Amino acid sequence: MVNKKTTFLFLFLFSFAIKAQDIITKTLLKDVLVEIEKKHQVTFTYSDKDLESVYIAKPDDNLSLSETINYLESVTIFNFKVLDNRFITVSYLKKKIPVCGTIVDSNTLEPLVLATILVNNTSNGTTSNTNGKFNINSVPANANITISYVGYKPIILPAKDLFSQNLCKEIYLESLSEELSEVIISNFLTTGLQKNIDGSTVLKTKKFGILPGLIEPDILKTIKVLPGVESVNESVSNINVRGGTNDQNLMLWDGIKMYHTSHFFGLISAYNPYLTEKATVTKNGTSTKFSDGVSSTVNMQTNNKITDTFSGGAGFNLLSADAFLQAPITKKLGIHASARRSYTDFFDTPTYDKYFSRSFQENSIASNKENEASTDFYFYDYSFKVLYDINKNHSLRANLISIKNNLEYTEEYTNNGSTVEENSNLKQENLGANISWNANWSPKFSTEFSTFISDYTINSSDFNRETDQFQTQFNKVLESEIRLITNHHFSDVFQLTNGAVFNEIGVANKTTVNAPTFSKSVKEVLLKSALFSELVYRKNNTYARVGFRANYFHDFNKLIIEPRINLRQQLYNSLFLKLEGEFKNQTTAQKIDFQDNFLGIEKRRWILADNDKTPIIKSKQVSFGAEYSKNNLQIDLTGFYKFVNGITVANQGFYNNVQTLNSIGDYKIKGVEFLINKKTEKFSSWLSYTFAENNYTFKTFTPDTFPSSLDITHSFSSAINYNITNNFKLSLGAILRSGTPYTKPVKDNETIQDGNRVIVNYDTPNKERHSNFFRINASGSYNFNLSKNLKSTIRVGFTNISNRKNIINTYYVVDENNTDNAKEINTYALPFTPNISFRVNF
Repeated sequence: MVNKKTTFLFLFLFSFAIKAQDIITKTLLKDVLVEIEKKHQVTFTYSDKDLESVYIAKPDDNLSLSETINYLESVTIFNFKVLDNRFITVSYLKKKIPVCGTIVDSNTLEPLVLATILVNNTSNGTTSNTNGKFNINSVPANANITISYVGYKPIILPAKDLFSQNLCKEIYLESLSEELSEVIISNFLTTGLQKNIDGSTVLKTKKFGILPGLIEPDILKTIKVLPGVESVNESVSNINVRGGTNDQNLMLWDGIKMYHTSHFFGLISAYNPYLTEKATVTKNGTSTKFSDGVSSTVNMQTNNKITDTFSGGAGFNLLSADAFLQAPITKKLGIHASARRSYTDFFDTPTYDKYFSRSFQENSIASNKENEASTDFYFYDYSFKVLYDINKNHSLRANLISIKNNLEYTEEYTNNGSTVEENSNLKQENLGANISWNANWSPKFSTEFSTFISDYTINSSDFNRETDQFQTQFNKVLESEIRLITNHHFSDVFQLTNGAVFNEIGVANKTTVNAPTFSKSVKEVLLKSALFSELVYRKNNTYARVGFRANYFHDFNKLIIEPRINLRQQLYNSLFLKLEGEFKNQTTAQKIDFQDNFLGIEKRRWILADNDKTPIIKSKQVSFGAEYSKNNLQIDLTGFYKFVNGITVANQGFYNNVQTLNSIGDYKIKGVEFLINKKTEKFSSWLSYTFAENNYTFKTFTPDTFPSSLDITHSFSSAINYNITNNFKLSLGAILRSGTPYTKPVKDNETIQDGNRVIVNYDTPNKERHSNFFRINASGSYNFNLSKNLKSTIRVGFTNISNRKNIINTYYVVDENNTDNAKEINTYALPFTPNISFRVNF
């Protein structure tokens, strides 16, 4: 079966390669004239300056001389006059021509709005629109055009270079400032990924190129290519940044804190990438604006501008379909909307079958496939944004996002001659809303006032036929926040940001069991407020951001001060040193329910710090490194140390004797991240390596220090992206990393008696290691236009091409046939999995 699918891949890519070869390439006009001279024994006379940078498609070799000249006049702005049978003069035919272009920042690739375009020695000119585009209908063919923008170096271009018949090209302006640019690397690994001056990485979804195995710019899957970012069980709901658990990542969507991040139990990001304009990932040196997330901050933002035209798109893959729209209602009012839904509850696809098998291994659903049982699973998400510009200095924005997963499992069986139907279900939903008011009171002073509410719910019920037991679990998080931020630009080099935050969070947990009868309900609320301040200095070769955040927890009468620092120094044109450090805290964590609960799916419930058995989690982190960037070669070497205390056994995912104990501990991780990335016009290749030692310390355990369940000592990643043409791209990559720790039962004493039941007798925690994890992924992408305004993209992706069986988790249960033995249960990563997507944008 694998061979057939692999054959399909190569046939698919080969067919695109054949089609790509049909794309017409353009040649310098001077070179075309030389070929015509040789063929027809003629001589062209012209000014070299006039023909500079003029490219055309070559005429057909079968054309006569007169037909060739007619063709040249039809595709250029020149007149070709035959003086006799041998000499042909080339001069301007069209006195005036239309010109156009798109003006963008050479570093960020962002469009420059209201740039000035002036036809030299005339009063004719225009400005660029909100997309950086401009058009001038009548310009002298031999004129020059000056393009300028405040803070950027002006450039002068010949009008013929912007002749609209040759398509509107992008024009790049470079910043005039001698300060360090905000963006250090504009195309990092692939187009759409960039490296900022503060060390953060930004994914621009609209400019996303291609990465191995991906068929769309999935935000959370994409950030896993970064050094120091892993997922021990390959899911996007379990992203581990520098050894941290997934609940230690702060997830923000347009300022809303999100408690649910994935679809299909962690295999797909829950955020529609086609309306999410960019996502910024910060591992250390975080701005004092942000709290929570002691391991990282992932800040997702949608487009914040009112567009002047309707735009949007739609697409589908082998799991779901989606659509998005950006629409101007008036010049001051606009709306953005997106929606996505799976069709997995209507029919199966090869991708769905692979994902289903991956999610339900060795559990009640998998084991009862042959019985009278049915599974109904679907997911959806949607978002809506209203943009209102009160005037040029004041704007209002309102956002709404909803994410939902629904799993229903129905089993039928016969009891005393009658048919009994039992239902189990698992529902997860996150609803969030935000309103913000941005005001520019003067060129140097601005404010932002915002408020959000986030409502997360997981509601589940499970019927166990073997024990005739029915149990339910309910988890709800309701968080609201009010925030005021002020920005003061004292000068060109100093910026001061201050802010105040008031936050309320409530968490409810309820559990019921029918046999034996049991019910437990807990509801906790925590009030906290914070003041923060940071100063940014940027001049010449130095960037510095220093600040502090003061957090006060009203219920605990507790104050926590958190200093933050982010420094970057340019030593030479190509070499930078960087230092980052931070103190952070968070008051929420996840409690993990294991495979023996709720349909065999690992389920995570949010809990709230109580300053006792569940303390506030605190972190201290420092990193120091160097970056080299020259001639499209980037080298990054960073050493880091992180200490996190206040963790509990319940949220670390143990599979051993300590998993039911109440204990508070910490973990320490130290390591080195290395990345080398080389780019040319046609390809981008990279190799990354992370070395890390990650150890727990729980003083009540013996031994008290042992490897973290998330410890990945060595991790390699490499890939190559190749652009066969501008429209046809391929990507191939591999991942090789150390296996994660796990715990075996004691040899020759695998089970013990615990009261009236038998349990597994585990050995020293995390003493064993899984085999190395290895996977090869590939992707292909082809862009084409269905019409002038309708752009389309086909992408195909293949995960785990070699179909390697990678073990990502191991635990043990008492063997039903022999209670003296423990039975090993292994969970495997995705097998060979194909996927394909088709998109249309307008």
